[in-house]
This record gives sequence, structure tokens and C-alpha cells, in this order.
Amino acid sequence: MNSELMNQTDLQGKVAIVTGSTTGLGLAIAKELSRRGASVALNFANNHVRAEAAFEKFRESGGQGGLYQADVTDAAAIAKLIAEIKQDWGPVDILVPNATPDQPELPIEEYSLVDYEAMLRFFIVSPFLLTQAVVADMKAKRWGRIVNIGSEVVELGVPNFSAYVAAKGGQKAWTHSMSNELASFGITVNTVSPGWIPTERHIGASQHQRDGYLAKIPVGRWGTPEDVGTAVANFCSPTASFISGQTVCVNGGHSLS
Repeated sequence: MNSELMNQTDLQGKVAIVTGSTTGLGLAIAKELSRRGASVALNFANNHVRAEAAFEKFRESGGQGGLYQADVTDAAAIAKLIAEIKQDWGPVDILVPNATPDQPELPIEEYSLVDYEAMLRFFIVSPFLLTQAVVADMKAKRWGRIVNIGSEVVELGVPNFSAYVAAKGGQKAWTHSMSNELASFGITVNTVSPGWIPTERHIGASQHQRDGYLAKIPVGRWGTPEDVGTAVANFCSPTASFISGQTVCVNGGHSLS
């Protein structure tokens, strides 16, 4: 079987959930996992109209899966979500915690405890609760893939962004711990850390900000959501079973410049 054909079918029969997957990077990740054969649960928190429109595009692109509403920082909501996915598609094989709150950029004096707690809920608590909800089935199958979505800000130490940087740094460390804990069960745990990938979230960015960032990317182009989707799907492949506890920065070399 040639590599291109295998790449299109290597997740056949697998069930995936991507949280926060009706916009931006999450939607691209869901599409790529489905393109490779997985049944994908797309998740959203509250915007029904946007979610339904995104799911329609997902289905039009050939995607197989379902659309599920849930607050993925809430234990009861997660338990219900995973039970519904299991009933519809089977046990979850692939977990991608991608959901994110607003990301304020503030000097340390202006951050509130609420800002910090929101970051911790999404990037530490949510992956923990989601993993607890799916890991028993992964262990039973002796196969699983958990791919956290990190950020290059951990390597760059971006200023005026400490709440986000701290939580993403903790998420990366959690990945390391989980990779060691779950390795003997055939479960890998890795992180994909994007740079600034323009999505709906960045509509308000100035041209000055865009030009300044682009000038620092060694490969000389903007990244795309599809670049991130490919990196996540590669970690999920059966051929990546010997890769765990690792972080791939999808940023055109920006964190090395």
C-alpha cells in the first residue's frame, strides 16, 4: 500500500473527539481525522447556529461523525458527552482537547483571578476530566491517542500573556506525565503547539501586528489550520505508536528564530 493511500485510511474504524471543533483549528483537525477514516465527534459549547453551519460544511467535505454540545470544563457534562458518543459511534480512541476561552493580553497588574482560573479550567482541568472519561476504554483496547493543543508561547515566554502561558506550560508538563503513565497500555500522549495561525479569532488583529509576525517566520508564509490538522492526525496514526511525550511546534520555525 503506498503512503498516500495509507494516509487516507489509517484511522479507519477509530472514534475521535475534538473539543471546540466548530471553528478554526478544531474544525480543521476534525476534518483531517475524518479524512483519514475516523468517525469524529465535533463539540461546541453554546453557539448553535455557528455549530450547525460548521457541521454542515464538515459533512459536505465527506466527514463522518456527529455534533455534540457540552461544556468540557464540567465533569457532569463530560460524562454525558462521552456516554452519548459511545452510544452513537463506540468507545473513544482519539482525544483532542482543543477548546479554549478568551485569551486576554494584559500586564500582570491587570489580570484577575478569574482570568487565571479560566485558563486552568480549559487547559489543565478539561484535559484531565476528558482523559478520565475515556481512558478506561483505551486501556481495555490497549490503544489510544491523546493530542493536546499547546502553543508556541510556552517556548517564547510571551509577555503580557502570563495566564495563557502558564496554563499552556502546565498542559505541556501534564502531557509528559501522562505519556509515562499510559505508555504501557498502548496509549500515546503528545502535544501540537501552533504559532499564530490566522482564524476567526484574529479578525481584529492590525496589519502592523500581522506584518511583524510574518516577518519572523523563517519559512516565509502564514500557517494554515490544515497544517495543524495534519500534525495532529500524524500523532494519531498507528505508525506513530513509538512517539509519546513529545511536542511539535507548527509555526514555520518561528520559535527557533
